[in-house]
Formats: sequence, C-alpha cells, structure tokens
Amino acid sequence: MRFQPFDRLPVLEWAGWWDKTIERWHAEGLPADVTDGYAISRHLGLDIYKQDWSTACGPDCPSPVSHGAGIIATEEDYNQIRPFLYPPHPVNRQKWQTLAAEQRRGEVALWFTLEGFFWFPRQLLGIERHLYAFYDQPGLMHRINTDLAEWMLRVIDEICSIGTPDFMTFAEDMSYNHGSMLSKDLFDEFMQPYYDRVIPRLKARAIIPIIDSDGDITVPAHWFEAAGLEGILPLERQAGVDIAVLRQAHPSMRFIGHFDKMTMNKGEGVMRAEFERLLPTAAKGGFLVSCDHQTPPGVSYRDYQLYLALFREYAEEVGRLSRQTRFTGSNGHRKPACIPEANTTSRVP
Repeated sequence: MRFQPFDRLPVLEWAGWWDKTIERWHAEGLPADVTDGYAISRHLGLDIYKQDWSTACGPDCPSPVSHGAGIIATEEDYNQIRPFLYPPHPVNRQKWQTLAAEQRRGEVALWFTLEGFFWFPRQLLGIERHLYAFYDQPGLMHRINTDLAEWMLRVIDEICSIGTPDFMTFAEDMSYNHGSMLSKDLFDEFMQPYYDRVIPRLKARAIIPIIDSDGDITVPAHWFEAAGLEGILPLERQAGVDIAVLRQAHPSMRFIGHFDKMTMNKGEGVMRAEFERLLPTAAKGGFLVSCDHQTPPGVSYRDYQLYLALFREYAEEVGRLSRQTRFTGSNGHRKPACIPEANTTSRVP
C-alpha cells in the first residue's frame, strides 16, 4: 500500500462471506465448529485483517421500523434523539489493547470504520428523507455532520492512545450501479468541509483513509481524492468499475477488492482470466486484490478452495512482477520497468 516492492500480495477477505454461504460450506466440508469470521479465515489460511466498527448511535438509540425508514424527520426529532447519539466512550479499550498487541506482533493488519457524512445522516433520516434534506433541511444536515465530525475526532484520538491502525474506512455507500446519488456541488457543500476537519487527524498518524462505497465510484473518486481520501473499496465489477481506468486517473490512490465475485463459481479458466485482468495493476503497488464484496452462496466450498489456490499462485506472481518495477518513492510516483499488459487467455510468462 506504500507503492514499494513486496514479496507477495496478501491473500485476504476484507468483507467475509454471506451467512448463507457459510451455511452451505458447513454442509460441504467446512468444520461445523468453525463459525466466527476470523476462525474461518485462519482455517482457510488467509492473512488476517481485523476491523472494528464504531457507530455513532449509542446502545439505547431507537431502531428504525424497517430498513431505510430512518428515526427522525425534523430538527426537533434530532434534538430529542441527540442524547442517544455520539457515545462519550466509543472505544472498547480492552478490545483495542488486544488488537493493538496482535498488530505489534505482526499477526494482523488492523483497521477501523466510521459512519461517514453521507451514511450517517441517511441512517437517521431514512433513505428518501435524506435525499430531500440536502435541499429542504440544509441546516439540519450541517448540524448532524458537525456533531459527527467532532465525535469522529474523539474516536480517532481514543483509538490512537492505544495503537495506530494501518488504515480506516469511512462507510458511505453513496453510489450504486449508475453512479453517485449525490452531485459534486452537494458533496462540496455537505461533505467535504467535514472531511477537511477529520482527515488531517488521520494523516498526522499515518493512517490511510479509505472510502467504502458500493456501486460505480468512478466519478466521485475524483471528489474523494480532492477531499484528501487516499483509497477506495470494494470496486464492484458488476457496477462497471475498472481498476485500470481508476489507476490511470488516480496514480496515488490505494484500492482494495475488485475481484469479480460472479466469476468464483465458473471454473478455473474464468477465474484465471479475472486474476490476469488485475495482475498488471496490482504489480504496480497500492492495490490489494480481494473479492469485490461478500462471497455469495452460489460459490461452493470447493469453488472457494480453488479460488484460494489460484489467489496464492497469483499473489506470488504479482510479488515477482513488483520486484521488477522501479519504484521511485512511496507517494505513488513510480516508473514501471517490466509490467505486462493484461492477458485474459493465458498465464503471464
């Protein structure tokens, strides 16, 4: 992720698996007592990436009556629910002490997630009211994000009093298959000012800030980079995202994911073609290959074992290619010496 030569790619799952996928695998050979996500990762021999998600809703905060319904409609509603938001002690210190110790021993890569400046107002207002609120309730939107930014800074300071995570993600999910649900003007007004407050605190501690948004993030990637974000995941292939296009437009950004999950039950040839599509970009650094979202239940346990065998093969191959690349620094400015073009029909020699 620092654009330096490496021995191999990590073999990782950033998002894990659907519960239905695990149910299927238990019937196909995954031991019945291996149920926890990290236990499954260890059983499969994956590199371990541990995540902690900090929610701005306290434990006694009301829940919406249905997904996407929201829990407030007006500023008065926000006043009433405000005591249940932004927990004063948001970090489980004992948990983080354990995580930080594992990280120091080199056992895990460590990251945390915060609910972002698009995500959290939507969670409070509900999907439809949230989109109207940019126009009809701008004061409320700014008030929520001001409070959220202040709370985020406390979370970051508390976590970093224990250890320094490798990276973090802002959960946003502001794109779907046809692009962003927000215009650049609205992003600039309602989101960027708050990123401007939080991101310097992360960069001062060398924590890589990454946007987590589903869907086609190609256009808003420019907005996020201008706001100081340094990476994007999961780069969903079904939404038309193309890592080669993103890398050309954003040579210094980091990326995680992008392996098309819809190829994982289509056999070795199709999966090889997918790995070879990703290989040239991955060898240049700043790109961790992983499933482009949770592995779906259409993928059998045997399919997944084949996927991992191929992943390990290509992880070594990408490392070999990275060592043939002339890296000029860790800021993304680099000159490739021997990076082949994507080959979707045969192995790269």
